[in-house]
Formats: sequence, structure tokens, C-alpha cells
Amino acid sequence: MAGARLALPRKAGARMTDLASVDYFSDADITQDPYEYLDYLRNQNPVYREPHYGVVAVTGYQEAVEVFRDSGTFSAAISIGGPFPPLPFRPEGDDITEQIEAHRHHFPIFQHMVTMDPPDHTRTRALLAKLLTPKRLKENEEYMWRQADRQLDEFIANGKCELLGEYAKPYATLVIADLLGVPDADRDKFRARLAGHELPGSRVGALDQEPVGRNPLEWLEDTFSAYIADRQRTPREDILSVLAATTYPDGSRPSIIDLVRPATFLFAAGQETVTKLLSVAVKALAERPEYQQLLREDRSLVGQFIEESLRIESPTKVDFRLAKKATRLGGVDIPAGTVLMLCIGAANRDPRKFERPDEFRLDRRNAREHIAFGRGIHTCAGAPLARAEGQVTVNRMLDRFGDIAIDDSVHGPADRRSYRYEPTFLLRGLRDLHITFDSRVRPA
Repeated sequence: MAGARLALPRKAGARMTDLASVDYFSDADITQDPYEYLDYLRNQNPVYREPHYGVVAVTGYQEAVEVFRDSGTFSAAISIGGPFPPLPFRPEGDDITEQIEAHRHHFPIFQHMVTMDPPDHTRTRALLAKLLTPKRLKENEEYMWRQADRQLDEFIANGKCELLGEYAKPYATLVIADLLGVPDADRDKFRARLAGHELPGSRVGALDQEPVGRNPLEWLEDTFSAYIADRQRTPREDILSVLAATTYPDGSRPSIIDLVRPATFLFAAGQETVTKLLSVAVKALAERPEYQQLLREDRSLVGQFIEESLRIESPTKVDFRLAKKATRLGGVDIPAGTVLMLCIGAANRDPRKFERPDEFRLDRRNAREHIAFGRGIHTCAGAPLARAEGQVTVNRMLDRFGDIAIDDSVHGPADRRSYRYEPTFLLRGLRDLHITFDSRVRPA
């Protein structure tokens, strides 16, 4: 498809000298533009031990998929923190499975599904599967279309917006609130507390002004626990009552907190993923007017546009695994107890898998084979939700906005763009994205 390619420039002025000595986990320049460093690691070997913490960086697509799929050899116990904090024990021998289980309660957020291994992961995932049914997801998608218009209505007359605060964060929060059955009367409270965005006319503090901002999972767990306890006492015709009555596959009943935790982690993680995906997609749309024209003329390309957005800037940069057993990966010996960093953003730009990987291409035939949502048993449960939110957003912006562009007054002229990314080694996402647009009359 002619004209459907976008080469993403490197961050101007980034310090990329002496890559061998870079500390991935603390280097400020790497948080802003990690790709040259990740390419350097892959060029050493797709499986390569970095020098500072002894973490084995897996930058190859094939190798990352192999680790994701082998939950018998690689544990998810450290999936969030990686080498921080250090292991709560000294690995002994070629199989440390029993040591991991004996010390599991010492790992960060060990209670949540993202860090679990089978059989606990299997049992907990089954609870979500009973909630995320095709029927429920379809009902939620119908809500997405209505909420997209309501969100756009708040600022469309201004002809500009800061996308994350004015659209992406509140939209993602309210969509997942609907999916999980948060009562209508409570949704403004969820938005004010969790979206980091104050409602028009509201006096409720934004995220960075509320104690909950420091531990949103705790607030979510308390709130959903109260909902579930109420529905177990007095069932209603709503989704929360379905969740309250959910059982494990063997028919046993989970505790209230075991019901709540999968839902609350889905809530928090889903909001982060969707917000970052929307910023990547809208940024690409605003930087290339020809994309806007192509997608307006053929809406069937919107799905492909979202997949390529996920591939080129994966919301999760890295995921971690702990080798339970001594093994080999990519020709490299991996002792039991090794921390592996699965570099999702690098794997999705592996030239052995994706041709000209640093280009955004609408005609990329294998774009959907990206691993932005992981692979194997830990494939993101909210992936269908994120994809739908991305497609709905792009479609409604194309419907209601004309001439979408980056706001030069904030991000600089086209030849000297300046963007700020979240300073974290774990996630990849813009801190803000300012766009301008021509408003269109809202369709009936």
C-alpha cells in the first residue's frame, strides 16, 4: 500500500554512547528511547546477560515466545519487579521449584494472577473467564461507543485537547468500570480517583492529590469487596452478582478477596494498557495526515492500524520470568534462579520476525503476531477489551474530527518534535499528548 509507512525517528540528542555500560533500569535517556540500546543487546545475542544485575535480557521474538509458553520451566513469580527486590532465598541446585513455592509470599503482589503459576493461575484465570464472556464483552463494546461520544463532547468545541487526561484515562476507567458492573452512581467517583482527571465542576481531588493514588489496588479491593459482599447477601440482576456467585472449576467457592483480586488487577492493568495504546495510535494518526485519509476511506484498516500501534510501541516494555529449572535458551545456558527480562518492545522489533521493524506500516502482513499482550497462559485477559477501545476511539475521532494534528505549540514543529515518556523501565507510554483538530457536527 503506497504511502502507508512511517519511519519513527530516534529521540534527538539522546545519549547513546558506550552502550555496553548502560544500566537499563536507571538510565534516564533509555526510559525515553530504549530501542537503540535494545537493538545493541540483540546484536550481541538475542539472549544476553546485562552487566549490572545479572539479568538475562531476551530481545529475540522467537526466544521470548519460547519463555512465555514454557510455564513449566519459567515462573511468573517476579513478573512485575524482576530483580527488585532480590530473590528472598539463595537458589540451590538445578530445580528451585520448591524454593519458589516455599517463599512465594515474599514476592511482590504474590496474591495477584500476574505472578501466579499453575495450578493457582489456572484456578484464578477461570474466575475471570466466567466474567469475560462474549455476551458481556459485546454489551461492553456497545457502551464504548456511547462513552466515546460523551468523552469527546467534553472538549470537542475547544478544537484541541491533551489526549491522556481529557480522553484516554477517563475513557479507559469508565469502560472497564462498565465491564465489571460498577453501579452508575459510583462511576464519577471511580473517574475522579483513578483516571487522574477532575470532572468538570467537581471538587474531588485528582489522582496525585489523593492517598489512593499511592495504592489504587488497595482502594479497588476495598470497594469491590464491599460490592461482592453486598451481592452475596442480596443478589441482583447485574454483573457484580454474577461475579459474587462465581465458583472455581471444581465447584468450590472462592473467598471474597479471591474473587475481587482478578477483577481489580484487570481494572488497574487494563487502564494503563489502554491509555498507552490510545496515545500511540492517535500520535501516529496526527503525525501522518495520509493515514487519516486512508482510514476514512477504508475503515476495515482500523483494526490493522491498532495492531501495528501495539507492535511499534508496546505498552509493556518488559516482563520478567524466573528460571525454575536449569535450561538452555537461544544457545545460552540458563541456570536455575536466573532472572530473565522478556523485552517485549524489542521482540516486536526483531528484524528476524518483522521486516523493517522500525517502520509503522499499515501493509504489514504479520502485524497481529506481535506479543504486546504476551503469549501462553499469561496472555493478557483484557486484550479483546483494549483492541476494541482502540478501534472505537479511532473510528469516532475520524467521524468527529477533521485534520487531526500534533499541537506544535506544545510538542514543537514537525522537524523538532519533543515528547515525554513515563520514566519507568517497565512500561512505555507518553506522559502527555496535545493535539488539535477541526470539529465536525456530531452524527445523529
